Amino acid sequence: MTPTAIKLTGLACALTALCLAFLLWGLRGPVGFILELRAIKLAALVCVGAATGAATVLFQTIARNPLMTPGIVGFDALFVLTQTLLVATLGGVGVAQLPDGLRFVAEAGVLMIAATVLFGALLRRDAADITRMILTGVILGVLLRGLSSMVQRLLDPSEFAVVQQAMFASFGQVGRGQLIAGALTLGAALAIAMRHAAALDVAALGRDTARSLGLRHDRLILISLLLVSAMVSVSTALVGPITFFGLLCASFARAWMNTHRHAVLIPAAALMGAAILVCGQFVFERLLRSGSTLAVVVEFFGGLLFLVLVLRKARA
Repeated sequence: MTPTAIKLTGLACALTALCLAFLLWGLRGPVGFILELRAIKLAALVCVGAATGAATVLFQTIARNPLMTPGIVGFDALFVLTQTLLVATLGGVGVAQLPDGLRFVAEAGVLMIAATVLFGALLRRDAADITRMILTGVILGVLLRGLSSMVQRLLDPSEFAVVQQAMFASFGQVGRGQLIAGALTLGAALAIAMRHAAALDVAALGRDTARSLGLRHDRLILISLLLVSAMVSVSTALVGPITFFGLLCASFARAWMNTHRHAVLIPAAALMGAAILVCGQFVFERLLRSGSTLAVVVEFFGGLLFLVLVLRKARA
């Protein structure tokens, strides 16, 4: 086996061991019922981690900058706006009565269409300018949050509570229908991304260079943006917005694999993201008996890593 294959196999084995520990640690009482609950939460953790890690690698390639994450340029704010508009249109009771799978498909579809329209022009040219990207993303995020806040003021308190619940990441409330739809969407998106891995290697060289080598660059960027939107939709629709977690996954994957090949980075980031979430939830839920802290800790370390990388780039 090559060193790259050994490293990927090591990540897969580590994730398998963490999954078994998450399922079987301290297993007592009604085993079948407890295993079912744990399996649903474990599947959600794996899907969210894999989707966030792979989406961030693709987004960094589109933006041609290793400091970018979808959350920085307003994907999370867009998700909150879609949730707010959904509740404003159907009402809190209407949203609650939607089947989990149908609700996920509706949320993911709206998010994919809106993200492609809003961010397609943003990423088409000069995306490597980190200052422009961050400022544009912040302004766009403020605009979307302002629109969300305006609509939320028109909601009843009970309907606002439904929106407020979706604004914060939670790994403990995932419907089975949402999980099945999310897993199918993620599987299809990962398969398409791996099919275009070689083309993404060329796209990372820049638009002019890629086009001179015969690559249909703009078409690939559009496909990649759709894939990022689909994967981010899986993550946010299942557990809510997570801004900086993807940066942890992509950075650790690049450091561990030490390569720029997307055929390696995409599965490595997916495995790394799933392993981080499963390990974190295992520690907080099984060892520390605190299941609601993981999202906060992940966001803290992700934001800290972002600041470190930005400062290091500024000094260089």
